[in-house]
Amino acid sequence: MKNFFDSVANRVFLILLAGVLVAAGTTSWLADNERRNAFKELYDFRIAERVEQIVLSLDGIRPEMRAAVLETSENFGLQASLAPNTENVMPENASLVALLRARLGNQRQIVVSKQVGCNWHPDRPPGPYNQSQRNRPRIDECEVVYVSLKDGALLKLKLRVMRDPGGLRGRPLGMPTLSPYFALFLGLIAMLAYLVAKMTARPIKRLAEAASALGRDIDRPPLVESGPTEIRQAASAFNAMQARIKRQIQHRTHMLAAITHDLQTPLTRLRLRFEKVSDLDLRHKLIEDLAVMQSMVREGLDLARSMDSAEAMQLLDIDSLLDSVCADAADAGQDVVLKGQTRASIMAQPNALRRCLTNLVDNAVKYGRYARLQIVREGAGEHSSIVITVRDGGAGIPEDQLTAVFEPFFRLETSRSRDTGGTGLGLTIARNIAENHRAVLTLRNHPEGGLEVVLRLPGNG
Repeated sequence: MKNFFDSVANRVFLILLAGVLVAAGTTSWLADNERRNAFKELYDFRIAERVEQIVLSLDGIRPEMRAAVLETSENFGLQASLAPNTENVMPENASLVALLRARLGNQRQIVVSKQVGCNWHPDRPPGPYNQSQRNRPRIDECEVVYVSLKDGALLKLKLRVMRDPGGLRGRPLGMPTLSPYFALFLGLIAMLAYLVAKMTARPIKRLAEAASALGRDIDRPPLVESGPTEIRQAASAFNAMQARIKRQIQHRTHMLAAITHDLQTPLTRLRLRFEKVSDLDLRHKLIEDLAVMQSMVREGLDLARSMDSAEAMQLLDIDSLLDSVCADAADAGQDVVLKGQTRASIMAQPNALRRCLTNLVDNAVKYGRYARLQIVREGAGEHSSIVITVRDGGAGIPEDQLTAVFEPFFRLETSRSRDTGGTGLGLTIARNIAENHRAVLTLRNHPEGGLEVVLRLPGNG
């Protein structure tokens, strides 16, 4: 679940979906309230109209004839009778009172109240109006209207009313109708939010992929500057950054190459002159110092080249390459043993990867007397990897310095010295080459002693 929320696209999708749902719910609630109010006004209007009709009918006939009219009122959904007074009821429904006064005049006494439970006459058969109410929602409230007639008599009208005019049975106030149309609406909104989220996150993903590819290949094609203004600006800034980095690396490489080339001639002349020194002991020391200088110049150039390798990627047999490196080391008199076989081919820069493996083997032999190599393939398909381990027989490295040894010219005073001929650049060069191949190079102390170097290459090349 955490990985789901880590994605920018998923976050934008959820925010959009939640926002649309809140907006839809709020709009539905407001529309529902408006519909209920409209139904309530219409319902009050119909009640006022019926009350007006019966009041005007009773006003137009003699008092002794009113009983017959009152008996027929139940056929129209109401119960009418004459009351001595308003029975101390609490007035309610001011809107209905206002409608009745507008129709009947302000000189009449008008009171409206509600009564729970409608005591209709059980011995009377329901009239036509009541028959039509059988299939309607259950009615358990009555509205009682008191209206004075022209001669002062007080008319009491009990009307069956719905508790929630305009509402839908079994649905709370403001709850959207869960119909197939509403489900379709949610589905379309979810699809729209998903597409918008993907469109929003696509440029960010493309920029991240370009940044990752830049670390492996500084000569990769620049980003296409298209899309909205902000995206074009970001792509333009990224391309400008890539161009500046490329120029800086080229300038540094050219400078180091020029220095190396220009130093070769004076160093050669110095060696020839050292050979003429008559003091054998002094001549030996001078030649050793000169060899160290030449080695440092060569490895400095190799370090620059490891960060700016123009060598093309090729499909190569990793087993054959590693076997060739170990064979060369054995021919040079080094104690090197290789185990394992993967029968895998990967995309790599052959000369650069050879230099990386050679540096790892040389370090193991120099500082640990021997090198024991093993190659295995882990996983399958796109997620497979080639793991090469190089173990030596030395004293290992302190845990707090396992990362520091990758820094240029870093040397461990207790285990490395100038007597070994090292310059402190071997692991730095190896790591740079590994990163150019999207590989990971790590160091760890083996439980049984010695240092173990692990190179993990992507199996799919």
